[in-house]
Amino acid sequence: MVDVELKERSRPSWTNAACKDRNRKVPSLIASTRQSLLCCLAVVACLTMLTASRPAHAEAALVIEADSGKVLYAENAAYPWYPASVTKLMTAYVVLRAIKDGRQTLDSLITVSPIASGQAPSKMGFRAGTQLTVDNALKMMMVKSANDMAVVLAEGLDGSIEGFADEMNRTAQRLGMTQTHFVNPNGLPADGHVSSARDLAILARAIIHDLPEYEYYVHIPAIKFGRRVTRNFNSLIGRYPGADGMKTGFICASGFNLVASATRNNKRLIAVVLGASSSSMRAYKAAQLLERGFSGNGLAWLTPSLGTVDALVPVNADPPNLRDDMCGPHRKRQQAPESDDDNAGTVAAGEGGVSLFAGLQPSQAKAAELLAAAPSAAEPVIVYTGPKRTGAALIAVNAADTEAQTPKAKGKRAKGRQKPDAAQTVAAKPDAKSEGKPAAKPSRSASAKPTADKPAAAGDKPKASPKTAPKTAAAASGSESAKGDKKTDARKPDPKRTDAQKPAGKKDGKTDGKPVTQRATDPTPHS
Repeated sequence: MVDVELKERSRPSWTNAACKDRNRKVPSLIASTRQSLLCCLAVVACLTMLTASRPAHAEAALVIEADSGKVLYAENAAYPWYPASVTKLMTAYVVLRAIKDGRQTLDSLITVSPIASGQAPSKMGFRAGTQLTVDNALKMMMVKSANDMAVVLAEGLDGSIEGFADEMNRTAQRLGMTQTHFVNPNGLPADGHVSSARDLAILARAIIHDLPEYEYYVHIPAIKFGRRVTRNFNSLIGRYPGADGMKTGFICASGFNLVASATRNNKRLIAVVLGASSSSMRAYKAAQLLERGFSGNGLAWLTPSLGTVDALVPVNADPPNLRDDMCGPHRKRQQAPESDDDNAGTVAAGEGGVSLFAGLQPSQAKAAELLAAAPSAAEPVIVYTGPKRTGAALIAVNAADTEAQTPKAKGKRAKGRQKPDAAQTVAAKPDAKSEGKPAAKPSRSASAKPTADKPAAAGDKPKASPKTAPKTAAAASGSESAKGDKKTDARKPDPKRTDAQKPAGKKDGKTDGKPVTQRATDPTPHS
């Protein structure tokens, strides 16, 4: 005890002070560490909130069962998106529903207005005042994605674009498309014109279930207007086994969109792809989604159920704007400003042809192989303007449209083709000029290009090649050609010749000193 007390007393005073100071610093260090961690957590939370308003990838994908609405796969499916021409699915639904309710008929005539004719491409390009049936307008809109036909249908039913958009929005709300708001019937860029993969899948289900008798309009392979044949922009039709609709779309802000459906073994699926980098990529991704849905997943019981499409919780955010990605300067081929499918056949930088599907895993390659083949042969559906026609009348109007679109021959060569007997007419021109010339000049010309002495009969045709014939005659006659020319120059016109035998443009009893054959075949510059 004495030794311990001695040691405690012998410890320097500065050591005790250091120990006390250390004991005070440890709690403060722990407190500062906790504050740093809290700050880090707060920063992470802020970043999460900022990024939550936009999808992690600028693309949305969804595949559902058409009958039950069960979601088989979803990625950014509840984010708002610019629908582009997929809007025309709603336009078709509203028009066909009106026909089913008796408000309109497929044979009703509708008129192209100046507003409709002024729409941006893709379009049919009819002049204002042109009339056509609702049936033909629907086919043109769904296959060619014609923006002018969408407006014609809208004005034909509700009188104006605004009135039709109001009906589109009422229909969307009735169907449960809570993220959708339409401004126009064609999907061209407009403030507030938005939808989502979730809502578009709901719309596709409504078309299948509510309008089965009119479903034909969503899977027409091609249309023919006169000489022009346009294939459906949905490249799954005719390539992917079981593909049976629906619609494509593109504007710079949306990227390449596609709503597609397919049926196998009595199982029908609906796939939605929004914001793909190219038209070929959207087709591939849709095919991949459909393959995933048809093949199933052996481990699906391990993953939680995604519920039904209408149960997907909408995300309150602004739609992503992909203008720079889709139409920026880095693209190999630039899109036309706000172009639609008609001008949307390009691929993103680095993509093209066969390399588009390079590097895919074996499980992914099947979808690419299905789309690599050429589309199956299909007879295009004839479309036309004017009232409904069938049978011989349909064939006649198609022939008339074909004739109207046939390009007319232009230029000097075309004029030469249109007037094969022009040599006889041309002969009158040099004759008129040479009437006042002395006989010496025609004789010099005749000696340079000798011809036969015997004048041509009334019904004789001039030789086809004016250059070849004189050379042949010269080779045959040799030095005697000059004598023949002199005799020809000295020959007087026969007063007994009829008017039909006289050269064109000559008065009775006058000649230029050349034989008729020479006048008809001598090449003369057309001035």
